[in-house]
Amino acid sequence: MPAIAIIGAQWGDEGKGKATDLLGSSVDYVVKFNGGNNAGHTVVVGDQKYALHLLPSGILTPGCTPVIGNGVVVDLDVLFEEIDGLEARGVDTSALVVSASAHVIADYNRQVDKVTERFLGSRKIGTTGRGIGPTYADKMNRIGIRVQDLFDEKILRQKVEGALELKSQVLTKIYNRRAPEADEIVEQLVRHADRLRPMVADTGLLLNQALDRGQVVLLEAGQATLLDVDHGTYPFVTSSSATAGGACTGSGIPPMRLDQVIGIVKAYTTRVGEGPFPTELFDDSGEHLRKVGAEFGTTTGRPRRCGWYDAVIARYAARVNGVTDFVLTKLDVLTGLEQVPVCVAYDVNGARHDEMPVNQTDFHHAVPIYEYLPGWWEDISHCRTFADLPQNAQDYVRAVEGMSGARISAVGVGPDRDATVVVHPLI
Repeated sequence: MPAIAIIGAQWGDEGKGKATDLLGSSVDYVVKFNGGNNAGHTVVVGDQKYALHLLPSGILTPGCTPVIGNGVVVDLDVLFEEIDGLEARGVDTSALVVSASAHVIADYNRQVDKVTERFLGSRKIGTTGRGIGPTYADKMNRIGIRVQDLFDEKILRQKVEGALELKSQVLTKIYNRRAPEADEIVEQLVRHADRLRPMVADTGLLLNQALDRGQVVLLEAGQATLLDVDHGTYPFVTSSSATAGGACTGSGIPPMRLDQVIGIVKAYTTRVGEGPFPTELFDDSGEHLRKVGAEFGTTTGRPRRCGWYDAVIARYAARVNGVTDFVLTKLDVLTGLEQVPVCVAYDVNGARHDEMPVNQTDFHHAVPIYEYLPGWWEDISHCRTFADLPQNAQDYVRAVEGMSGARISAVGVGPDRDATVVVHPLI
């Protein structure tokens, strides 16, 4: 049985939880392999809405083992706050497994994140201020703290003191902020050790053994392709690998075991934070998409920037990730529009670009070239087969599919868990 990656194919918030739900009881493990609590999934089950920030969406699927992989950075306060919140609502979280090699966000990482953004001013990246980037920087600088370090206080203290040799200088001498003491950080971290210990495992071994047994492992990305630190709109990106390649390094599953890559795209485009966005709308159309689509961040509450569907980005994501299937979400948000623009290429200083410009400057100045497709007025939230969709909605899906580099296997027609049109089975 396969390992399957679910990847955001735009700038995030595409509705990756919807695809996870589609696979349902077929999935034995759901693995979060990158990011931290800087992004979230909203999952609707019946009349209940769950906002997940750090936990994999599989936490809501009975019989599924949710896994936080080695590529994730973990804020332990947030982890247990989220677990307690779900338990209070009757969700069983006892199956959760956390990688011993995942890195831990320390308080000084949050401090550095916030003061750095303020210091950058107009050149800010638009981070969430949750310490994600500085924690990944510590990981690459080899001064990071891992989950397993919490179980050896002597090692933990040595690592904290080593990290603070640098952080203290930065916070006090550059940013004029009080640096925390090593005792503070150690105390904040070790108080979670006893509760965390039963959850911790060698998750790479666990997942490979599951595949050997013929079980299905779903690898779930945080953020998305255009936010990937290597393949995104750098420097306005996240600090981790949110593409299919990151699914392997962030989970310990080798590339040859990855059989399917499902890319998630909205029927329009959104992003949060700073950075270029060719199809962004600054008029009533953008406000309409934001209002009807409820485009506010799951984790931050920030209003999302909204624009029309960008087929250039979709083709790029299909290529970078090896997308085998797209899931097109939020088609219902486009209902009631007389016509729906789709970006098919860019104009950069008079030259047409059918693929992503290689230079950041060119992408920043890209002007979308649109094709206009006829809209529809019918309510599609009840549709469950492709034939149920109005003809113009079917034509929109087929047109977008032809532009995007992979087949569209499912279409989201509403926020409910079952509000999906399945065109081709995903597994």
